[in-house]
Amino acid sequence: MDPISIQLGTRNLWSWLVSLLSKDPKWLSDKMSFFFPNMDLGSQNEVSDPEQWVILQLRALHAQGLNTWQSFIHSVCMELEVPLELEVPLLSTWGSEDGFPSQLGDDGGSQPECQLHHGLKRPHQSYGSSPCRKQSKKQQLELARRYLQLLRTSAQQRYGDRLSGSGQPDLASQQPYIPPILQWARATVPLDAQRGAGMGDIKAEDGTDVNIWDLFNPRTKKGPRVTVLLGTAGMGKTTLAHRLCQQWAEGQLDHFQALFLFEFRQLNLLTSFLTLPQLLFDLYLRPESGPDAVFQYLTENAGRVLLVFDGLDEALQPCSGGDPGAPEGLGPALTLFSGLCAGTLLPGCWVMATSRPGKLPPCLPAEAAVVQMWGFDSPRVEEYASRFFSAQPSREEALAELRGNGRLRRMCAVPALCRVACLCLRHLLPDSAPGQSAALLPTVTQLYVQMVLALGPPGRLPTAPLLGLGEVALRGLEAGKAVFYAGDIPPSAMAFGAAHSLLTSFSVYTGPGHLQTGYAFAHLSLQEFFAALYLMASPEVDKDTLAHRVTLNSRWVLRTKARVGLSDHLPTFLAGLASRACLPFLGWLAERDGAWVGARQAAVVQALRKLATRKLTGPKVVELCRCVDETQKPELARLAAQSLPCQLSFHNFPLTCADLTSLTGILERRDAPIHLDFEGCPLEPRCPEALEGCGQVENLSFKSRKCGDAFAEALSRSLPTMGRLQKLGLAGSKITAQGIRHLVKALPFCPQLEEVSFQDNQLKDQEVLHIVEVLPCLPRLRRLDLSGNNISVSTLLSLAKVAVTCPTITMLQVREADLIFLLSPCAETAGELQRAPDLQEDDSQRKGAQSRSLTLRLQQCQLQVDHVEALVALLLEGPRLEEVDLSGNHLEDEGCRLMAEAALRLHITRKLDLSDNGLSVAGLGCMLPTVSTCRTLAELHVSLLHKAVVLTFAQKTEEQEGPQKSAAFLDSLVSQVPSELPLSSCKIRLTHCGFQAKQLQQLCKALEGSCHLGQLRQLHLDFSGNALGDEGAALLAQLLPGLGALQSLDLSGNGCSLGAVLALARCFSTLPWLLRLDVSLESQRILLTGARRGRDTQAGGRLPEIPAGAEFSGFGQRCAPRSFCLRECQLEPLSLHQLCDTLEQCPGPLEVQLSCAVLSDQSLETLLQCLPRLPHLSLLQLSETGLPARSPFLLADAFALCPWVQKVDLRSLRHATLHFTSSREQRGVCCGFTGCGLGQEHVESLCWLLSKCEDLVGEGEGEETWDAHLGLHGGPAPPHPEPHVPSSLSHNGISQEGALLLVEALPACARARGASASLGSAQSFRIHFSKQEEAGKTLRLSECSFGPEHVPRLATGLSQSLQLSELTLTRCCLGREQLMVLLSLVRRPAGQLCLRYGVPPARERSTAPGITAMAISRTQNPAICPRDLARRSETAPSLSPSRLAHCDLGTHHSLLVRQLMEACARLRQLSLSQVNLCDDGDASVLLLQSLLPSLSELKTFRLTSSCVSTKGLTQLASGLSHCHHLEELDLSNNQFCEEGTMALVRALDGKCRLKRLNLSHLPLGGSTLAMLTRGLSHMTLLQSLRLSRNSIGDLGCCHLSEALRTATSLEELGLSHNQIGDAGAQHLAAILPGLPGLRKIDLSANDIGPKGGVQLAESLTLCRHLEELMLGRNALGDPTALGLAQELPQHLRVLHLPSSHLGPEGALSLGQALDGRPHVEEISLAENSLAEGVPHFCKGLPIHPQSIPFPIRSLVSCKIDNQTAKLLAASFLLCPALEVILLSWNLLGDEAAAELARVLPQMSRLKRVDLEKNQITARGARLLAEGLAQGSGVQVIRLWSNPIPAAVAQSLQGQEPRLDFAFFDKSPPNT
Repeated sequence: MDPISIQLGTRNLWSWLVSLLSKDPKWLSDKMSFFFPNMDLGSQNEVSDPEQWVILQLRALHAQGLNTWQSFIHSVCMELEVPLELEVPLLSTWGSEDGFPSQLGDDGGSQPECQLHHGLKRPHQSYGSSPCRKQSKKQQLELARRYLQLLRTSAQQRYGDRLSGSGQPDLASQQPYIPPILQWARATVPLDAQRGAGMGDIKAEDGTDVNIWDLFNPRTKKGPRVTVLLGTAGMGKTTLAHRLCQQWAEGQLDHFQALFLFEFRQLNLLTSFLTLPQLLFDLYLRPESGPDAVFQYLTENAGRVLLVFDGLDEALQPCSGGDPGAPEGLGPALTLFSGLCAGTLLPGCWVMATSRPGKLPPCLPAEAAVVQMWGFDSPRVEEYASRFFSAQPSREEALAELRGNGRLRRMCAVPALCRVACLCLRHLLPDSAPGQSAALLPTVTQLYVQMVLALGPPGRLPTAPLLGLGEVALRGLEAGKAVFYAGDIPPSAMAFGAAHSLLTSFSVYTGPGHLQTGYAFAHLSLQEFFAALYLMASPEVDKDTLAHRVTLNSRWVLRTKARVGLSDHLPTFLAGLASRACLPFLGWLAERDGAWVGARQAAVVQALRKLATRKLTGPKVVELCRCVDETQKPELARLAAQSLPCQLSFHNFPLTCADLTSLTGILERRDAPIHLDFEGCPLEPRCPEALEGCGQVENLSFKSRKCGDAFAEALSRSLPTMGRLQKLGLAGSKITAQGIRHLVKALPFCPQLEEVSFQDNQLKDQEVLHIVEVLPCLPRLRRLDLSGNNISVSTLLSLAKVAVTCPTITMLQVREADLIFLLSPCAETAGELQRAPDLQEDDSQRKGAQSRSLTLRLQQCQLQVDHVEALVALLLEGPRLEEVDLSGNHLEDEGCRLMAEAALRLHITRKLDLSDNGLSVAGLGCMLPTVSTCRTLAELHVSLLHKAVVLTFAQKTEEQEGPQKSAAFLDSLVSQVPSELPLSSCKIRLTHCGFQAKQLQQLCKALEGSCHLGQLRQLHLDFSGNALGDEGAALLAQLLPGLGALQSLDLSGNGCSLGAVLALARCFSTLPWLLRLDVSLESQRILLTGARRGRDTQAGGRLPEIPAGAEFSGFGQRCAPRSFCLRECQLEPLSLHQLCDTLEQCPGPLEVQLSCAVLSDQSLETLLQCLPRLPHLSLLQLSETGLPARSPFLLADAFALCPWVQKVDLRSLRHATLHFTSSREQRGVCCGFTGCGLGQEHVESLCWLLSKCEDLVGEGEGEETWDAHLGLHGGPAPPHPEPHVPSSLSHNGISQEGALLLVEALPACARARGASASLGSAQSFRIHFSKQEEAGKTLRLSECSFGPEHVPRLATGLSQSLQLSELTLTRCCLGREQLMVLLSLVRRPAGQLCLRYGVPPARERSTAPGITAMAISRTQNPAICPRDLARRSETAPSLSPSRLAHCDLGTHHSLLVRQLMEACARLRQLSLSQVNLCDDGDASVLLLQSLLPSLSELKTFRLTSSCVSTKGLTQLASGLSHCHHLEELDLSNNQFCEEGTMALVRALDGKCRLKRLNLSHLPLGGSTLAMLTRGLSHMTLLQSLRLSRNSIGDLGCCHLSEALRTATSLEELGLSHNQIGDAGAQHLAAILPGLPGLRKIDLSANDIGPKGGVQLAESLTLCRHLEELMLGRNALGDPTALGLAQELPQHLRVLHLPSSHLGPEGALSLGQALDGRPHVEEISLAENSLAEGVPHFCKGLPIHPQSIPFPIRSLVSCKIDNQTAKLLAASFLLCPALEVILLSWNLLGDEAAAELARVLPQMSRLKRVDLEKNQITARGARLLAEGLAQGSGVQVIRLWSNPIPAAVAQSLQGQEPRLDFAFFDKSPPNT
C-alpha cells in the first residue's frame, strides 16, 4: 500500500483515484504542467508502470501543500467523470482543510518551502564573486556547448506546441500564431529587406510594417542594440516573446546562440538584489557545471545573446541601486536591465523589451529602436480564424460570420479578443442561425460573457468559483497585483480557473532557495472582466461604490506615469455589463431578481450620463465613447453625441481602430456636423476603416509621422462613404507614391470636398501632379494645399498650366515651401448639389459663372530668364489675370523687360510684382515705356535699394465696388494699391534708386512724352530717397510746368535745404494744380500735392484736403485754398523775409503753417510786420514752436498792424493761430491767451493794446475769449464798462475777494448774461456774454469758503443787483447762522431771486416772487428759519417745491423740518432724497405720519435713495393713505423689505388721480405684485409707470398686462431688468395696441428672444405716437429688427438696440426703415456684430438737414474696423445735424481717424466724438487735432485707452485741449 494512502487512512479512495488517473495520463500531465510549470517531467516518464507514475505525480502534488492539493482534488471532480458516490467523499475528505494531515510518513517527510524540479539545482550565491579554478579553452567551450544545448532543449519543452488535454473549448487549446502588425515608431538602422517572412508572416501591406526578422538586424554596429516593442493590453506582446523563444528553439533565429526570457511581473517579486550571473542562471536555467566558464563565454560572445524582458511597464524598481557598470555588481532587476541597455553589462548583447504605451524608463538609450504593435488587420483576422477552425466543419460558417459582421471583425483587431471571439463562435455556430453573431456578440463585454457561458457544461455553471475569481481579480487590481499564490485563490476558484485555462501558472523565484508556483489570469483584460463581474454581481458592493468605479482614464498620463495602472478597462467592462443583454446573466450570477440587477445597472448608466455632459479632453472623450458604446443604450449615446463640441481635437496619444470605432458609433447619434483633428497621435494603420459611413464628420485632419501607405489605403476606402466631409487634411505623414495612388482614386468619389491639404508629406513631382489631376473632378473644392513637398521648376510650370486651364482655379501661390491652389466653384456645379435638377439658369448667369480671374504667385521659385517666354505663352492662353507675382526669382534685367512688355497683352487687372529679381539701374529704363503703352497702369513702384519692382493696374468700376478678398503678399515698403485713384491717374514711384540731378532731365523727358499722349490726365511722381539735392529740386521746379498732368510730387529724402524749398514755393504762382507744399526739413520730407478727388493715400498720412470749391470763412469767392507748411526749420528774420517775398505772389486763399524749435522776438515781429504784404493769407499757424514771452503783446498788436486779422489764439506759448478775412466789413474779432503766464502787472498793457481794436465783439454766438494766468487776488477790472470783459479767467489764483468783486461788477455789464466762479482745485472763473442786453443774470459760486466777515458784503451785493435772478451757493462753508444772516440782510425792493444752496442747479426755475425754492443738504447745516420763511412768503399763493436731500430726519433736523412744513401747509411737492428715517424715539416716523395728512394740496411725493426702517415704512404708508390728491408718487431706488413694500403698495388703494408712478428697485413678490396689479386696474388716469429691476418675470408680466388694459392714457412704460422672457413679451404685445397714447417703452435687459421680439415688433408698429423705444440687451436677433423695419412709428426719436444679437441683415433693414423719419435724434446699436452691415445700415439712414437735430449715434463695440469706418464716415456727411458720435471699443486705427478728421470740419453741429478703446496711435491723434483746427465745432474727442504714449498725449492736449485722453470724461456738461 502506498505510504500516503496509509497516512490519509483512505486506502480504497486512494486506490480508486490512482485507477481513475491511470486511464487519462494526458490530463494528469497537463495538470502537472499547470501546478509545476518548470518541472522536467522527462525522467518521470521513464517509469514503465502507469500506476507507479500516477503515484509519483500524486506524491509531488501532495507535497506541494494544502492549497495545491485541494485545488487538484476540485479539478478532478470538476473535469473528470467522477461518480457521485465517490465525488462526495473526495471533496469531504481531501477537498477541505480538515482532511489534510499535518505529518506524512517517510516518503512524505518534512519538505522545504518548495521543491526544485529536476535540472534546477539550488542556486549558488557566489557567481562571479570568488575566483573559479582555471580551465582550458577546450573545457570552457565544451561547458558552454552543453549549456547552450540545455537552453535550447528547455525552450523546446517550455514553449513547444501543447495539445489540448480535455478537448473542451478553452483558452489553453492549441492556438494558431499569426504575426501582428509591427510598425517602426523610431529606428536607427535600415530594415533587412533581404530576409523573407520565414515564420509564416503575412505579406506586409506597407513598407513600414515589420516582420520578426526586422527586429534584430545583425548589421548593427557594436553598441547598445535595444528594441522596445509597444502595444496595448491584449495585442500579443507576451505571445510574441514566447514565439521568439519557440522559433529560436527550432533553430530559425540562428544568429543567436543563447536566448533568455524574463517577465517583470515575476522579477518584481524578488526580495534581494542579484548579479547578472544569478539573473541568468538562478532565475532562468543553471548550467550543469562550470557556471563561471559559461558566463565568461556568454560575455565574450555577447553579440549572439538575446535577452527578452516582458512587461517593462510593470517594473517597480527605479534604474538605481548597485553599479550597472560593474559586471558583478548587485542590484534590482531594473538596474541590471539598465546596465544591459547601456552596454555596461554583457556589452554587445541584444535586448528586447515589451511594454504598454507609457513613459519609458530613462535607462533606455536614446538610440533604441521603438516598434509599435497594432494587432490584426482584416486579412490577419481571417487567417487566424481559418487556422483556428481548420480541422472543424464550421470553418466556412465562422469565416462568413466574420466577413458579414464588421463590428465583430473590428473587435478581433486585438489578438486576445480574436481568440475569445473564435471560442464563442465555436460554441454558438452549431446551434445558431447564420448572422446571429451580430446580436450575440455586439460588444467586448458580451464577448467575454459568451466566453464564460461557453466554458460550462450543458447544465448550469457554478457561480461560486466565478465570484471567487472575481473577488481575487478585484483585490489584485486594487493592490496593483497581477501574480497570485495558491493561498490567494480559493480552491474551487483555482480548480475552475485551471480547468478552463482562465489561470496560468509559472515558477516564481523570490530569492536564494525560494521558488514557488505563481498564478495569473490568462491576460490582464480577463482579470479586469472578472473584477467587473464581481462589482456588478456581489451583494457586498453597494451602488455608490459601484458608481465610484465608473471613471475615465486620461491617456495623457501615459507620458508622465512610468508604471501604467492595471484597471484601465475596468470602467469599460462595467459599462458593458450595464447593457440590457447582460441582465439575465448577472441575475443568474448574483442569484437576484431583475430589479436588483437593474438598479445596479442604472447606477452605472447614471454615472456615465454625468460624465457625458462634462467638458472632456480628447483621451477622456475616447474612453467615454468606449464605455457608452458598450452599454448599447441609444439614449445615452445620443446624449454623449450631442454634448461633444463641434471641434474635437486629439493630440499626442495613441489611438487604435477600436477607439475610432467607438467614437464613430457615438457620432452616428449626433445631428450637428463635427470636426475631427488628430495631431501627433500614433494611429493604427487601419484606423480610417472605422470612419466608414460616418456622415457626421465635416472636417477631418490627420497630422502624424506614423501615417504611411497602409493608412492612406484604409483612408481611401472610407472617404467615399463620408457624405458630409468638406475638409480633408493629411499632413506630416510618410505617404509615398503608392499611398497617393489610393487617395487619388478615392477623391473623385468625394464631390462635396471643399478643402484638401496634403502639406508636409515630402511628396515628389509625380505624386503632386497626380493629385492636381483630380481637380476637375472636385466641383466644390475651394482650396488645395500641397505645401512642404519637393517639386522642381518643370513641375512648377506644369502646375501653372493646370491653373490656367482648370476653369475653377482662381489662385496658385508658390513661395518657398508653400504650394496652394485656391478655387472658386462654378455657380452651376455648386447649385446642382443643393437644388433640384429641374431648376436651370439662363445663359447670362452661366456666362457669369464661367468668367474668372486668376492670381498667379510664383515667389522664390528659382525661375530664370529661360522660363519667362514659356510662362508668358502659357498665360496668354489663360483667363484674365488679377495678379502675377514673380518676386524673389532670377529674372534679371532681360526677364523683367520681357514681363513688362507682356503686361499689356496679359490684361493684368491688379498688379505685376517683379521684386527681388536682380534689376539694375541700367535695366530700369525698360519700365518707363510701359507708362505710355499700358493705359490701365495705375502705379509703377521701383525701389532698387529695397529690391521692389511692382506694377499696379487700375481696376474697373464694378471691381472696385466688391470687397477685395484675395490676400496681398506685398513688401512692407510697397504702398497701398491705389484702387481709389481715377482710371486715368498714374503714380510713378522711383524711390531709393540713387538718381542724381544729371539724370533728372532725361527722366522727365520720358515722362513728359507720356503725359502729352493724352492718355493720362493726372500723374503722381515719387522721387523720394534719391540724391537730387538743391540742384535737382531747382531743376524740377523749372521742369514741372512741362508735366501738365502732374498732381503730386514727393521729394523726401533728397538732401534739400531751405533754398530748394523757396524754389519750390515759387511754383505756387506757376502751377495751377499745386495746392499744398508740405516740408519738414530735418526729417527731409517734401511733398507737393494738388486737388484730390479721392481719399488721401500718401505714405505720410496727412490730413485729406478740403475738396475744391469749398467756401472758407471770410472769403466770398468759392476757391480751393493753398497751403504752405514748413516744419523743423530754423526761422531767422532774413529767412522769413525771403519766405514772405516768395509767398507774396501766391494766389489765395493761402494757409501758412510754420513750426520750429524756437522763434525769437525779432523773428516773430518780422513775421507780423510782413502780414500786410500777404493779402491772400487766410490762416497763419505756429505750432510746436517755442514763442517768446512778449508774444501776447506782439500778437495783441496784430489787430492794429494788419486790418484783416480776425482771430488770435495763443496757447501755452507753444501754439499760435491767426485767422484772416478778406472782407473789410468785419463782423468782429476775438482773441485768446491761454496758459501764457500773464500776471496782474500785464493786464493794463494788454488791455490797452486790445482797446485799440474797435471791433472786439466776438464770433459765433457772441462769446469773446480771453484766458490768461493773471494771478490776481481780486476780480479783474474791465478796461471799459462796455463789452470788453473777458469770458474766462480760469486758473488765475482768484480769491474770495475776487468772487465778491464779481458779484458787485456783474450788474455793470449790460451784455453779461451770467457768471460762475469756483475757488477749489478746478479754479474756474467765467463770464458769459450775449449780443443783446440780458434782463436776468445768473451767478454760481462754488467752494468759495466764505467766512462771517464776507456775509454782509455778499448781502449788499445781492441787494443792489436787481437784475440777478438766480444765485447758487455750493460748498461755500456757510453755516446755519451765516445763512440766516445772509437771508435777513438781503433787501430787494422788487424782482425775483432764486436761491439754491448745497445742490447743483435744477433744470426748471420757479416763477413765484420772492424766494421760491430751497435746497438743503446734510453736508451744510440749514439756516432758514421757518418763521422767516412764513413771513417772506405771505404774498406767495403757494410754496412749491421743497426738497430735502442727504438729511437725517431722525436727528435734531426734525424740529426744523416740522416747523418748515407747518409754515407751508399749501405745499404741493415734497421730495425726500437720500434721507435716513430711523427709529430713534420714533420722532421722524411720527413726524411724517402726522405731517402728510396736513398737506391737503400735496400732489407730488418723492422718496428716493433713502434708508427707511420697516416700522417707518408702515407709518409712511399710513400717512400716504390720507393724501387723496396725489398725482405723482416716486418710491424708486430704495432698499425696502418686502413687508414694508407691501404696506406701501397697500396705501395705493384709492389713488385714482395718480398719473405718474415709479416703484423701481422695490421687491415686488408674488402677493405684492398681485396687490399692485389690482390697484393699477383702477388708475385710469395713469400716464407713466416705471417698474424697473423688480424681478417681475413672465408670470408677473402676464398679470401686469391685464391690469394695464384700462390705462388707456399711459404714455410711458418702463419694465427693464425684470427677467421677462418670450411668454411675458407675448402677453405685453397683446395689450400694446390698446394704449394709443404710448410714447415711451423700455424693455431693456430682459430675457426676450426672437420669438417674443417678433410679436412685440408687430404690436409696436401699431403704436402711432411712440417716440422712444428701448429694447437693448435682449437676444432679439435679426427677425425682430426685420419686424420693426416693416413700419417704424413716424414720430420715433430714440431707438436703443444695444447688445441685441443683431447682424448685418438686421442693420440693413433698420437703416432702410429709418429713411424718411426726420424726427430721429438718437440711435444706439452698440455691442452688435455689425462690422459687415454698418455700410448698408449707413446707406439706409435718412439725410438729415441742418435744421433738424440728430444728437446721438451709438455704435459702441460693433467690431468696426478701418475699412468699415471709411464708409461710415462718409455716411456721417448725410447727417450734418449729428451732435454725438459714439464709436468706442471698436477696431478703429489711424486710417479711420484720418477719415473722421476729413469730415469733422463739415459737421457744424457735432459736439462730441467718443473713440475710446480703439487702435488709434499718435499719428491718428495728430490727424484729429488737425481736423479740429480746420474750424470744427466739436467740443471734445475722447481718446482714452488708445496706444498713444503719455508724453505724446500730453503734448497733443496742450496743442488742442479738445482732445481728451483721461479715463474720466472732462467734456462740458451740455455734451
